[in-house]
Amino acid sequence: MLRLLRPLVRGRTYTRLLHMWVPMAGVSVWLWIQPALPWVPLLVLVPLGLLPRVREAEVMQARLLLTPDEADPDFATRPATAWRDRWRTVLWLEFRTLLGGVVAYAVLWLPVVAYALAARTVGHATEDLPRVAGPPNWAFGLLAPLPLVALYALVAGGGMVLTAVARRLLGPSVTERLEAVEERTEQLLERTRIARELHDSIGHALTVAVVQAGAARAANSPEFTERALAAVEETGRAALEDLERVLGVLRESERPASARPTLTDADRLLESARASGAEVDAEVTGPVETLPGPVSREGYRILQEALTNVLRHAGAVPARVRVAAADGLLTLDVRNPLPDDRPAPGRGSGLRGIRERAALLGGRAHTGPDGDGDWRVRVELPLG
Repeated sequence: MLRLLRPLVRGRTYTRLLHMWVPMAGVSVWLWIQPALPWVPLLVLVPLGLLPRVREAEVMQARLLLTPDEADPDFATRPATAWRDRWRTVLWLEFRTLLGGVVAYAVLWLPVVAYALAARTVGHATEDLPRVAGPPNWAFGLLAPLPLVALYALVAGGGMVLTAVARRLLGPSVTERLEAVEERTEQLLERTRIARELHDSIGHALTVAVVQAGAARAANSPEFTERALAAVEETGRAALEDLERVLGVLRESERPASARPTLTDADRLLESARASGAEVDAEVTGPVETLPGPVSREGYRILQEALTNVLRHAGAVPARVRVAAADGLLTLDVRNPLPDDRPAPGRGSGLRGIRERAALLGGRAHTGPDGDGDWRVRVELPLG
């Protein structure tokens, strides 16, 4: 018995009742003005429900009043753009208004009917209460609780029915669920790309610092040590800028990854490699400054990783760098002599990252020794 009465002490029972009654304010005003046309408010709800933002407002109310104790109810999170979703909003508004009208009428009159039945039991009736046909009889006393039971069922059960219908009509459609999954996938891919960028940038900076420190100690020259420290400082500052930018993107998930370095900043990479003792012969041809943003940014990271591999595995050796943009293709070619303890072709996360970046843009990458005894990284990226 107490379990059946539990909804009466729950706050959400009354917030749901309030939610049903909110549309009745406007309906009551209209019925007071024009009671002969009670269907007009239902007609007005049709164009209102077709507005995309209306569903957002309805979802906000449903979260607040229908599911106040749920942390993440399964409702739509965006305006209704598809016509199917707009008509679902219209259907929801019509159902909510009709159910609210029924419950409001029941709340007003069912207690009156119960009192009238109880009054007839003792032979009392008043002019302003509905009369029950038949002589006074104890049987009316048995019927008197029935309107109250019906009222309880409408108040408690109506709220549950309204919540179930809200989940159905205000919940995300199949298309919206797929869009949400795709958006989440894009976010995960973006974070993976950011992590790879951070690895490349910090890895390059640490490699330059290690090579410079070793060369300065071996050279035993104050002038060379000064140049080495300057190169380490410059490379470290660039890495710190990249780190701050990446952390800013991670802190603000909706903020675009702007101000990322492009191939127009390639001179910074080349000078960093030269400062580490490598003899870099670089040649850049074509309109590099007009390359598409994604191609130019990924090209910069590929060139950074290729030069990092030269310094990490071969040391201060001559390196030949060619960057060419022509005929709808960006070509990056980096060569360096193979050391005696050369790694096997394709080994290492850096080389795998180069191939993944190229494949992501529809290009191709070759990494490994060529026939002339050099290690070669050649990447071709389409521009369109």
